[in-house]
Amino acid sequence: MGAQWKARHKEIAANAKGRIFGKLSKEIMVAARSGADPDMNPRLRLLVEQAKKVSMPKETLDRAIKKGAGLLDGGVSLERLTYEGFAPHKVPVIVECLTDNANRTYPNIRVLFRKGQLGAAGSVSWDFNYQGMIEASSTSKDADAELAAIEAGAQDFEAGEEGATLFLTDSTDLDAVCKALPSHGFTVQSAQLGYRPKNTVTLSDAEREEVEAFLEAIDADDDVQNVYVGLAG
Repeated sequence: MGAQWKARHKEIAANAKGRIFGKLSKEIMVAARSGADPDMNPRLRLLVEQAKKVSMPKETLDRAIKKGAGLLDGGVSLERLTYEGFAPHKVPVIVECLTDNANRTYPNIRVLFRKGQLGAAGSVSWDFNYQGMIEASSTSKDADAELAAIEAGAQDFEAGEEGATLFLTDSTDLDAVCKALPSHGFTVQSAQLGYRPKNTVTLSDAEREEVEAFLEAIDADDDVQNVYVGLAG
């Protein structure tokens, strides 16, 4: 659980797809500021591929791109905000938000942290690495993750979810590694920049349940995009 935290059973929640589409649409709008053509915009291209993998409706995807690129009236201006602090039991947490109203977001985050501790900028980020994270699946039995990581320019790799491999990159190398992996037997499933903890906190089952409930409440907020936590296991 050391990278991006995901809610338990999130994939089967009744409103999960709506939340996923909403958060992904915001990221697409921000990426589209640099251009509406995915072929000329590496970040947008990765997000479009991710949107297709989660079956986002084409009209939803197209609208997000056009709004972000300023091709539709009534476009939304989104600001990226990052908050740091601690969940219960001193578990470090970084929360990334995309919002059209910072005056709404901060009070909401402050309330959500009432069972933990909201800190100042830098209070926990020093204990995280900001880097690229690429989930990829092998396309052949002969695919070698270690060799692929070296040849593609990744910093490291480890086992990912559901048999995938997680390739870790420098923050500036994310797109280059994504482009290189297919030639080494891996298909990219998702790619993003985010925070990974240098150290993690180990908790008892009861303590973990308390932290999970805290994280679920934060993740459910409409302005929250990503939650990163230094929690072992």
